[in-house]
Amino acid sequence: MSDTCEVTSNEHHGPAVILAEVLGLTGEMISAAHDDRWDEVAEMEEKRRAALGDCFRMPIEDSQSELFSEAIAAMLHMNEELIALLETAKKAVAIKRTNQRFTRNSVGRYIDIEKG
Repeated sequence: MSDTCEVTSNEHHGPAVILAEVLGLTGEMISAAHDDRWDEVAEMEEKRRAALGDCFRMPIEDSQSELFSEAIAAMLHMNEELIALLETAKKAVAIKRTNQRFTRNSVGRYIDIEKG
């Protein structure tokens, strides 16, 4: 994960900066999910949750409320993409598991034929 966006959620950065970094991290999560790097996605999700917690514990200026609304809408859309990728990966794992079970059963039948 050397190219991962680092979320600097601390008192020196305002909520807008943290939220921008969270959006970047979410994009990296989608990229990792496309590459089936689910361990990295999980690690980034932990960082993202912590940063979002920090972000929303801070007051949001009225002048930034529309920006925040748009950023949250974008993040929700990105989350939907992540969920779709996860569902696709889960289906692929289920298919692999079924194929492995079929292969194991076929090998077992073949061995039984060879013995008989």
